Amino acid sequence: MAARLRPAHLLIEQFGSVRRISINNPRKKNAINLQAYSDLADELNAADEDESVTVAVLTGVGDFYSSGNDISALMSSDKTIEERLESSNSHLTRMVRAFYSFNKLLIGVLNGPAIGVAATTAVLCDVLYMADTAYIHTPFTALGLCAEGCSSYTFPKLMGRSKASEMLLLNHRMSAQEALEFNVVAELFKREDFESKLWPRILQYGKLPVGSIKATKQLMRKFESDKLEEANEREAQVLAKRWFTEEAMQAIVNFMSRKSKM
Repeated sequence: MAARLRPAHLLIEQFGSVRRISINNPRKKNAINLQAYSDLADELNAADEDESVTVAVLTGVGDFYSSGNDISALMSSDKTIEERLESSNSHLTRMVRAFYSFNKLLIGVLNGPAIGVAATTAVLCDVLYMADTAYIHTPFTALGLCAEGCSSYTFPKLMGRSKASEMLLLNHRMSAQEALEFNVVAELFKREDFESKLWPRILQYGKLPVGSIKATKQLMRKFESDKLEEANEREAQVLAKRWFTEEAMQAIVNFMSRKSKM
């Protein structure tokens, strides 16, 4: 097993033909900044092109899968707000595309809460496993923003319109049990059982013929690729506009104020 640490809080490990990419920023509950967006896209694309990889696994270090976008890092940049948001949207769109264009087997392991873009991109994985104590939360309207990570397409498709609306419009926090009931995840595990029960299974998946996986994935998503690309681009365009609204600005100020008091 080889491991390396990327500067933007990513831990990369190779177990035979299985590559594990762990978000490793526990001090900020594995929040993702702009550099991490770029590095995550790079790592997914590299795993997709690497002939030694059959399965890529995404997870988090510690108690959180990821708390989502690192808003504090975005707001503290020395660039203008316009430059920051243009860069953010570009990095976000590219990262999301790396998820839905991945040709091999992509497995998400939600070891803890998945929030915002971390949740929406996790749903783009082929198979999603989840700790029974974790939850999924997409508080986009609470921040005055909008759906991202293709969730405007994937959430209604997976959960049905009513539950998706509760998630994306009403900021509902989905429990692990709900995620199982609404077809978001394949199976729940106790977090302490990940290494002993889930990981050996994933290592066995790494022995499957990669050509067969790629062929079947291509068949399964033949009619979805264009829709995912359209959702990604459309959401990015609307999100870029939402950042400049008074609603979003006030919500972010309130969010930063709450964080400073913690």
